Amino acid sequence: MQVHTETLDSGIIRVQLNGRLDILGAQAVEVRFTALTAISRGAVLVDLSEVSFLASLGMRALLATAKGVGSRGGRLVLYRPQPQVREVLDTAGLSSLIPVHDDLQAALDILREITAG
Repeated sequence: MQVHTETLDSGIIRVQLNGRLDILGAQAVEVRFTALTAISRGAVLVDLSEVSFLASLGMRALLATAKGVGSRGGRLVLYRPQPQVREVLDTAGLSSLIPVHDDLQAALDILREITAG
């Protein structure tokens, strides 16, 4: 599991996760992922397009991170999960707690509301 980051326009932090977000993958990136998003007081776009598997520990990490960002007045949006990952998010109910978008513009529009306000 790998983590790549970049800052987009309006100060949005894009975090791309690559690999399997299973127990080993979650443990491998948890500290870095948490640290990267902990500095954000605004908007975080988590790109899941390269995540091929999502286990409960990975879901827990995403939810904890979303709550942490939210507690600082920000917002986290999940972007472009692969179909099998999207199914896990929907089945577990996580997609009702964290916005999930396949359309980049829609995801960025939600996040720009945070950075503009």
